Amino acid sequence: MNTIKASAILSFIVLSSLISTVNAAPGKEPIQPIVPAKVKDANLVELGKKLYFDTRLSKSGFISCNSCHNLSMGGTDNLRTSIGHNWSQGPINAPTVLNSSLNLAQFWDGRAENLKAQAGGPIANPGEMASTHQLAVDVLQSIPAYVSEFKKTFGRDKITIEEVTLAIAAFEETLVTPNSRFDRYLKGDKKAINKTELAGYNLFKSSGCIACHNGQNIGGNSYQKMGLVEPYKANSPAEGRVAFSKDEADRFKFKVPTLRNVELTYPYFHDGAANTLKEAVDTMGRVQLGKKFTDEENAQIVAFLKTLTGDQPSFKLPQLPPSSDATPRPQPFAK
Repeated sequence: MNTIKASAILSFIVLSSLISTVNAAPGKEPIQPIVPAKVKDANLVELGKKLYFDTRLSKSGFISCNSCHNLSMGGTDNLRTSIGHNWSQGPINAPTVLNSSLNLAQFWDGRAENLKAQAGGPIANPGEMASTHQLAVDVLQSIPAYVSEFKKTFGRDKITIEEVTLAIAAFEETLVTPNSRFDRYLKGDKKAINKTELAGYNLFKSSGCIACHNGQNIGGNSYQKMGLVEPYKANSPAEGRVAFSKDEADRFKFKVPTLRNVELTYPYFHDGAANTLKEAVDTMGRVQLGKKFTDEENAQIVAFLKTLTGDQPSFKLPQLPPSSDATPRPQPFAK
């Protein structure tokens, strides 16, 4: 028996065990309500907000963090794969930034241990923002108002990429979405969801979806093989965690995505192949659980998933400081 097949069988056994454990826990729901974010350093968060929306961190002067993780669109871009520098198409679907602080790690393959580590990646990725950390810092250092704000926040004149990513991460940590209808149900308001939605939740649990989609973020806390029961033919070159772990057992293992706000974050899966929740539920039932949901069952689960949309981030858009004469200018067509 080869390593990959043995790993798949072991994963299925573990999954079955998790399903049994979850279903055998009476009186305790496997999903917990979102807790509102607590701002520890308002200056740091405000600086991070500006950087999150500032396109000057990209070589073209056209792309910001918000381009692919649009806070008006569920924290993503609703594209199969994002568009980067020089209209290059990315290899993987952009995961939502909402509630990302609750994930065990960042990126689909978990290669960044936290939001700070993640924030620096797109800036220097040639297929995304296509800048360099040094150029991004030079741009910020050339803008007097940024220099003053960094000094106010960190106590020194010299800006570093460490401070840039720390500020962006601090802002992203505030992007949680509490008070979904399902959260209100969990807190005791039994009228917050209807009978169809409750039937969908019960089916979600009894079918085994809950084994991977659980906890406060309803996902984001484990890695699972895509195509556990039936092989999944992806429309993406992404190989999962094996790309950096070099362990064949990690091939096609991805971080389980959060289902929070999932009604807003289409298309679905790491390759963006499922355009609708109906398609996503059908595919996940087949390739992960070996189950064919009826149309009624599918509709019930979809109805439940739509109760997971929480209060979206609401704030005044930042006023970005103007460039100076010394600020490096955008290079929109540079390779």
